[in-house]
Amino acid sequence: MSTTTVNMPQDKKVWGGGSRPLGSQYGKLMMWFFLISDALTFSGFLAAYGMIRFKESLTWPVAEEVFTHFPFLEGNHPLLYVALMTFILIMSSVTMVLAVHAGNHMNKKSVTLWMLLTIIGGLIFVGSQAWEWYHFIVGDKGGIELHDRTIVHIVNADGEAISFSQVVHGMEHGHKSNHHEVFSKDEVFGAFKADNTLALKVPGKAGETMNRSEALAALSQADVVQGANMKRNEYGHQQFANFFFFITGFHGFHVFSGVVINFIIFYNVLLGTYERRGHYDMVEKVGLYWHFVDLVWVFVFTFFYLV
Repeated sequence: MSTTTVNMPQDKKVWGGGSRPLGSQYGKLMMWFFLISDALTFSGFLAAYGMIRFKESLTWPVAEEVFTHFPFLEGNHPLLYVALMTFILIMSSVTMVLAVHAGNHMNKKSVTLWMLLTIIGGLIFVGSQAWEWYHFIVGDKGGIELHDRTIVHIVNADGEAISFSQVVHGMEHGHKSNHHEVFSKDEVFGAFKADNTLALKVPGKAGETMNRSEALAALSQADVVQGANMKRNEYGHQQFANFFFFITGFHGFHVFSGVVINFIIFYNVLLGTYERRGHYDMVEKVGLYWHFVDLVWVFVFTFFYLV
């Protein structure tokens, strides 16, 4: 039985070897190496968050009860603004794809437009995240820190968490949030003791509600907490605030860096730098980074806000 060997011409081979196998560009390879290492870093952060979250699952703050604000709108809007931020960032990834596509066709005008829209989307996201941080730090309803550093919230007869403002000023005259008012523990505890319908509840999906006698006894060695920082957190478990600042801050730094890099590329597009080079490969390289930060946010949004 004879066999026939077909020799493919050298220019038809997929991998011809040599110093540039598959025509890979050095810049793209280095970008991919960086993104892989950065992905491992974010994976470590999210894995640590998941471990602590699982360990403290019964008392871990519920995101729908924490992130309820929306600019210029009264009332509670659970995760609505975070969802809008996510949509804006994903759409900026779409505009980046269009910028890369236009660059492949040497269309300077379209590259300019889509890069500009990408930058605007990134700035809106960073600004929105700063606004969210501000409200998280200032606080919403306030919490009470017991002697063992456990955080509890004041709830009404229906089991709904209410703000210090509603407790001190009365349910009819108070506000759903404290609106930057600062209350002393004497004000809050005095109003709590005067209203027999109020109780204390531990935050979380399985948070227990203290009976009236337990609550009054607990207040003897308690203090009020308004807002959140790296030491105290009105929303509940301290690690919730620590992870929020660290993970969202680390990602926000990536988005801000991406906006700066995109602006530099956008400026070079205006100058015609890539027209003179005869290609828009730099747009594609920064596009890889931008798609990465968008993808990471999808995981952060899922792990931190939805799960």
